[in-house]
Amino acid sequence: MKDFRFKVPQNIEFGVGSLKKLPEILKENNSEHVYLVSDHGLESIGVVKKVQDIVEAGGLTCTTFLDVVPNPTVDVVNASTKLYKESGATSIIALGGGSSMDVAKATGVLATYGGEINDYEGLYKVPGPIVPMIAIPTTAGTGSEVTASAVITDEAKNFKMSVISYEILPKYAVLDPELIMTAPASIAASCGVDALIHAMEAYVSNFASPFSDAMAEKAMELIGGNLRRFVANRKDEEAACAMMVGSTFAGMAFAWAKLGNVHAMSHPVSAYFHVPHGVANAVILPTVVEYNALADNGRYEKIYNYISEDKEPVIDFTPDMLVDEVKKLNKDLGIPSSLSEVGVTEDKIEAMAKDAVAHPNVLANPRQTNLKEMIALYKKAL
Repeated sequence: MKDFRFKVPQNIEFGVGSLKKLPEILKENNSEHVYLVSDHGLESIGVVKKVQDIVEAGGLTCTTFLDVVPNPTVDVVNASTKLYKESGATSIIALGGGSSMDVAKATGVLATYGGEINDYEGLYKVPGPIVPMIAIPTTAGTGSEVTASAVITDEAKNFKMSVISYEILPKYAVLDPELIMTAPASIAASCGVDALIHAMEAYVSNFASPFSDAMAEKAMELIGGNLRRFVANRKDEEAACAMMVGSTFAGMAFAWAKLGNVHAMSHPVSAYFHVPHGVANAVILPTVVEYNALADNGRYEKIYNYISEDKEPVIDFTPDMLVDEVKKLNKDLGIPSSLSEVGVTEDKIEAMAKDAVAHPNVLANPRQTNLKEMIALYKKAL
């Protein structure tokens, strides 16, 4: 067994109604004034007000930033940082999906250390702890509440940069399944497949360890057994709980094992064509699963058993069975079958491939990938 390391430095609260513990958590951190980062979509359905009311009922002050957008940009981060500094807040709540958490993490970095977010691109460039942060996911998908990265789009370069440092892990995560039970079916589907991909890519990663395997396997069990059920009925509390916990475990898995070609390829797709992250990942998944089959060391069969609807013992498993299963899963959930269906055009493939092959996730992918092969993968997914 090769050497590995891990730590679990966060405080995680799970449970239906656990949102009500927010004032208690804030007071533990001596924070009388919190800065809430979210978006107008969550405002429109009353989720933002729900959090504000809980905070203020605890006798605390809340300043709110709601201009988060999908694939958030450098300009959004700068606007958020400016308001945070002006507000006098001493902690941050990140409410939403990965985009809100990315903006909150980046805001915490700039509020603490200054400069531009581009200064911190790459691995471990954040010099120390940032503003105390509480992450509250409203989707079962990104796992951002337990991951050490923030992905921000530099529109000037059509490039999604990653700030990766364990210093930006949220200090707390509050997992309240009630918050995901109002999601539209399409969001539940794309976010759910994204969470599954986190677990799958971590499980076959070159950097996988017994710790990440444990998290990935439990995540695949929870998500694989409940994703279709949750998309069919978001009011199904048991399925919602399984998806929420599964997404978090998948986040823990890839925080330490990294991801692979699916995510390396999806970031340029989102940067160039503004395709939602979860949708891009889901569409690309079957192509990468097929490509990586050559490097399979027996883990494809385990993944298949977690996500297949057929629970009978498999005889004579072959990797193409997993390829077919992920295609079927996408179809069942109403996810497009090709990149062209979500607006991707062939003229950008070479530029996207150059960005993808330079992404650190490629190093974790179980099958080595050069530029020529990455171009071929995009063309196949198109």
